[in-house]
Amino acid sequence: MSMREVATPDQSILDLYLQLHQAPELSFKEAKTSAILASELESLGFEVTTGLGQDWVTDKAMRDIGEVKPGVGGYGVVGVLKNGNGPTVLIRTDMDALPVPEQTGVSYASTVEAQTWTGVESPVMHACGHDVHMTAWLGTARTLVAQKSKWKGTLVMIAQPAEEIGLGAEAMLADGLFERFPKPDYNLALHVSADSPSGTVVYSTGYAMANVDSVDIHVKGVGGHGAYPQATRDPILIGAHIVTALQSLVSRNVDPLDSAVVTVGSFKAGAKHNIIPDEATLLLTVRSYDDETRQMLLEGIQRIAKAQAAAFDAPEPEITIESDYTPSTYNDPDTTGRAMKAVSKKLGSEYVMQVNPVMGGEDFSQYGRTDDKIPSVLFWVGAVEPSKYAKAKADGMPLPSLHSSLFAPDYARTIQTGTDAMTAAALELFKD
Repeated sequence: MSMREVATPDQSILDLYLQLHQAPELSFKEAKTSAILASELESLGFEVTTGLGQDWVTDKAMRDIGEVKPGVGGYGVVGVLKNGNGPTVLIRTDMDALPVPEQTGVSYASTVEAQTWTGVESPVMHACGHDVHMTAWLGTARTLVAQKSKWKGTLVMIAQPAEEIGLGAEAMLADGLFERFPKPDYNLALHVSADSPSGTVVYSTGYAMANVDSVDIHVKGVGGHGAYPQATRDPILIGAHIVTALQSLVSRNVDPLDSAVVTVGSFKAGAKHNIIPDEATLLLTVRSYDDETRQMLLEGIQRIAKAQAAAFDAPEPEITIESDYTPSTYNDPDTTGRAMKAVSKKLGSEYVMQVNPVMGGEDFSQYGRTDDKIPSVLFWVGAVEPSKYAKAKADGMPLPSLHSSLFAPDYARTIQTGTDAMTAAALELFKD
């Protein structure tokens, strides 16, 4: 693939990118970021509302940790611009950064340290490209305002907090996003791609991203001396059997034409060589596309964990399934086809490609899962400098992934491509 010629974004957009990158804010702490975006929308003539989700976030913090830490709040932003009769198109950006220490070595690297909404101190960086998302979003808003003669309808620009913890969309919806503001006919969003060259767009039709569930299994045993195992019920052995048996869920219970992942990301037990502990804890991530498959996996995890404990004559384990899960993202095929045809016309068809869905999660999915079933599309914008992409493909070395401390997008080209693609998609959907 040849490198596509990409215009340079307006200097104010580039300056904003550097500002946002150097001042990242964690989930539910996006006070300054949201204020910047709200001000930008107001300057363009949008009717702007801030603080969406405040009550929901306060209630969530009190339920989960018993207090609301300083600076924690609902920082959702909604901008509405009416331009005659026509469809309502919602375009979302996310705002939050990650508790990751930046090691990119770029001159504008983040040196921020902050506290998460639950009170954990950490370095902070935009390791998932939300700084690119925000600047491309603003570039799109500016372009659509400048081209008001080319479309009719209502443009709703939303800046969402807390995507990284999968809660921001839920908070905004709970605060009346689709009741207090014009209900969209279409929802649009973009995300950077860490394995595609800048200047390109990739997308999936149908399922694009996965259901993401977190499951904790607290295995209960009877501890004792390692020299006298007959007097114990070893939770480490029970946990090991649970880990092994869980692998059968995907290999023997999921349709081979479907997809699923069950990963045990943590197994904690014991503190000394010769002591069999009383308990062990397993932390799982569970991913699927289809909701029925999701339910089967969650039921299967509970069944297997309980049965393995019973097989060793041990107490029944405690199993916790996090209620706030991230639903799978579904790209409406008809809407995706229309939008990507317009993007292909704008960028060139050789730079727009359909790809397989991924097992990552995105709470943008929530906007299409209300009772209204609003057609939604999320697409990916290549973020890798083309020469680095070519070198990685040639020598087989992996590129820094999203959430990596080394992720440094080719930001100018990526921002402009995202702006061009999102503008083209929106203009197409305003044609209804």
